[in-house]
Amino acid sequence: MKSSSRAAALWVVSALAFALSGCAAHRQQAFLEDKAGTHVYRKPIAEVWPEALAILKARGYSFRTGKEGYEAVTHELQLSAASSLGTTFGAYMIRGKEHGPGQCSVEFWKRERSETRAAADTQGRGPDLSESPGGVSNAQGKRDLEVEWELLQKVDPDAAASLKAEALKVQ
Repeated sequence: MKSSSRAAALWVVSALAFALSGCAAHRQQAFLEDKAGTHVYRKPIAEVWPEALAILKARGYSFRTGKEGYEAVTHELQLSAASSLGTTFGAYMIRGKEHGPGQCSVEFWKRERSETRAAADTQGRGPDLSESPGGVSNAQGKRDLEVEWELLQKVDPDAAASLKAEALKVQ
């Protein structure tokens, strides 16, 4: 009896430790992404901007840049397999801001849209094309701090390492 209760207690303690470490890792990642969202690079925007665009290009996005300043908008990219249950599409808007001589920040704004198409009716016809194209659609936009953290690690590895050390203190 005692060995089975010890084993159960050990299992509970192990599961709890695992869960808590997962929560701590999540809090640390949230801390890093939050810091990336407010980071001001000690580099001119002309030096940081190509790296920001390269991250999205590596993810398969194509983009068009603004005629003035540092702003770009990607074309929409299909993020999930086409399905009658819904297909997800994503696009980015990127803004680079100068904060004085040799200082800048970059913001990534991501818009995701899910689209469901009407299923074929019982007679095998597809949706009526005179209806609204694309069926039901839901779009939302928000800052993509995960990509901003990726950029920070790429462009300013010393600041990223310092933030990682600080994040280890987050419980």
